[in-house]
Amino acid sequence: MKTYAFIFARGGSKGVPDKNIKEMCGKPLIAHSVEIAQNIDAIEKVFVSTEDEKISTIAKTYGADIISRPEDLAQDDSPEWLAWQHAINWLEKRDDNFDVFISLPATSPLRNNNDISKCLASLDKKTDIVVGITESNRSPYFNMVKKNDNGFIEIIINNNKFYTRRQETPLIFDMTTVAYVCRPEFIQNSKGIFNGKVKGIDIPIERALDIDTKLDFEIAEFLMKKNILKTRENNAK
Repeated sequence: MKTYAFIFARGGSKGVPDKNIKEMCGKPLIAHSVEIAQNIDAIEKVFVSTEDEKISTIAKTYGADIISRPEDLAQDDSPEWLAWQHAINWLEKRDDNFDVFISLPATSPLRNNNDISKCLASLDKKTDIVVGITESNRSPYFNMVKKNDNGFIEIIINNNKFYTRRQETPLIFDMTTVAYVCRPEFIQNSKGIFNGKVKGIDIPIERALDIDTKLDFEIAEFLMKKNILKTRENNAK
């Protein structure tokens, strides 16, 4: 099975300007995803799809191949699914065919090799796509609300059962950006993740952080520094 890894990184981040190339623990954020992909034996090639020259230059420095993404697929409202389709078409035009597609977003730098390997191993004949999930701290059955037209708030999911504690509610998970694993033909023949049978792989919350804001970035960097120190201490023993 020929497996290719893809990192889709556009240059127009607003929450954290230049997020994908902002330094985290001495390396551009995108470098962490490129390097971990290169360390997985099952992954043969690593591609970065981007419209941004700075991202392209840095990704090349770390050994990734570049897919030039059209500007219209790199806007704030551009569905990333279309960028996935573009990447596959780009390779097909070069007769570079492969069996397994894995997306490793740069915004999830705390994932480890085991997380990726588990996701890859979970793609079977009955499954269309594998995603990482982590247990949610909030529940739409209990403490997630929406504003209604009269200015008050109400619970998002309103049913006949009244919950007094989050622990009583159905178990809810957040999707992570740790990894998305599927076959190229599923992407080409579908309009989104939930057009198929989706399998969720549990990811510990400390490795599931998705960087979307400056605070997310600071938390991720703190946790990464902590992991680096722990690794050094273990190696010194």
